[in-house]
Amino acid sequence: MTSSPAVAIAPPGEDELRTAVVDGGGRVVDPGEADALVWTDPQDPDGLKDLLEKTSIKWVQLPFAGIEKFADAGVLDPALTWTCTKGAYGSSCAEHAMAFMLAAARLLHVHVPARSWAGQGPERRLKGCTVLIVGTGGIGESLAGMLKPFGPRILASNRSGRPMDGAERTETSDKLTDLVAEADYVVIAASLTPATKGMFDREVLEAMRPDAWIINVARGGLIDTDALVAALREGGIGGAALDVTDPEPLPDGHPLWAMDNVMITPHVANTWNMALPELVEMVRRNVANFSEGKELEGLVDPALGY
Repeated sequence: MTSSPAVAIAPPGEDELRTAVVDGGGRVVDPGEADALVWTDPQDPDGLKDLLEKTSIKWVQLPFAGIEKFADAGVLDPALTWTCTKGAYGSSCAEHAMAFMLAAARLLHVHVPARSWAGQGPERRLKGCTVLIVGTGGIGESLAGMLKPFGPRILASNRSGRPMDGAERTETSDKLTDLVAEADYVVIAASLTPATKGMFDREVLEAMRPDAWIINVARGGLIDTDALVAALREGGIGGAALDVTDPEPLPDGHPLWAMDNVMITPHVANTWNMALPELVEMVRRNVANFSEGKELEGLVDPALGY
């Protein structure tokens, strides 16, 4: 690789991205002249596929951590190097999970909309409770660090069983049913792949404690929505806090909207204004790494889809 790689940005992105390419030692060029591509549209895998067929690009930087649209569309050519922003947005999503957890613990979903002075409910502290973090990437690791001062017991689950810093115990995903039975709060921070789709099915939800909350700041498809509605209606779990849903957007009139023990936000755990500074910094670092022949951050395994 030359010391000044040719990098395209498509569709044309923010000025900050052009500056990041230059600061990383690269040159911003048209896609037909490029060695590398910063793709800025997370909703258009077909557009990316069409562009790549007309170029000799070797490395593609995707704008978000969730890349299932690109995997499902068959865009992830294993002959190319792919990176996404996994890890970069962990703190933002972890903050949202913390907000959900504290709101559930202090019954803010009950008290805030009240229009009269109601009695106390079973409010609780996070100290001494058990939090299960499912997925130990950037979100999970950030959340474990944020939780430490609050004093909960932390358990973790991932595909490999690799221990996560801050967790008392990390188990493989096939132990999920046993793990959820120990948790007051189950926080989903995993990638959505064919292997993880619907991993929170009726069996797993039925294994949760009747006062436990499930919190999802990852992807809606990780939860079987019909099974979740049934668990909430039957009192099988304490509540759900969802920044992502399946389907998404969640249609007006869906049963989840009417449930008092459900909090829903419209996929705002990491918005573009939060994400852009992190993406800019990753692009700068990765362009520098690319020009120097170093390993890139956020590498994607096309076979696994994340």
